[in-house]
Amino acid sequence: MLLAAEDTDDEHCGDARWLLRGSDRLATLDLAFYEVTNVALRAWCDREAAARLRRRVAALADDGGLSRADCSLLSSAAAIAEEQGISVYDAAYVAAARRADCHLVSCDVRDLVSRGLALLPKDVRAQSAAPRGSVGAAETQR
Repeated sequence: MLLAAEDTDDEHCGDARWLLRGSDRLATLDLAFYEVTNVALRAWCDREAAARLRRRVAALADDGGLSRADCSLLSSAAAIAEEQGISVYDAAYVAAARRADCHLVSCDVRDLVSRGLALLPKDVRAQSAAPRGSVGAAETQR
């Protein structure tokens, strides 16, 4: 979701930006620092975007919205990865959202949204009349 908000060519850009500007408390994993920097540098070859994205993740951390990957989380992520046939990396976001009893919001349709493990930003926007609230550079409270 953080990457979609940065990429004006991404079909989820507007909805991701809406979610980031909203009043819901958002959070992510510390892994997001690596993910956003890697995509911005390796795929987009854009150092400025990498810096902006790291600042956005840091802002989530400043608001208390950065969860640390720990042994318990990664144990849960490993079980989810085996059950769902996805990477432990993606499963860590699922595990964090479950731990916090929050919705995972992601633009990863193939591995997360299509399996019912995450919502697209547009789905959260459509539910905006309902109370929501917290977790994941992609998670909002259930």
